[in-house]
Amino acid sequence: MRTITEIIIHCTATRPNAICTVESIRRYHRSLGWRDIGYHYVIYPDGSIHQGRPVEQSGAHTEGHNAHSIGIAYVGGLDADGCPADTRTPLQRLALLQLVQDLMEEHNVTAIHGHNEYAAKACPCFDVQQWCKENNL
Repeated sequence: MRTITEIIIHCTATRPNAICTVESIRRYHRSLGWRDIGYHYVIYPDGSIHQGRPVEQSGAHTEGHNAHSIGIAYVGGLDADGCPADTRTPLQRLALLQLVQDLMEEHNVTAIHGHNEYAAKACPCFDVQQWCKENNL
């Protein structure tokens, strides 16, 4: 098993009501030449958590940070006009918190970051550091 020290949170950059599944993300990522979906987990608007790439494998979600991180994406991140927005549903918020807490307990996670802390992107469209403080992570 690889050493995991970090969780990086993403969004799928999709509008409300967009059909976005692990399989559709996998197809898109493979079309880019990747071997699989880049994220380890995807959280649907109904709060269900779906496995993407196996945690035992390095992800393909944040350049320079994949070897020791787990990538989590929530479906959403754009408003109806296509502008970046925190579109997490209450069920996604709850599922994300529970998943992060579970992963922190299971692995030696010492850091939680948003993708935007490493790349010039809005993703995940909310302040992960503030969220961590609010949730005592």
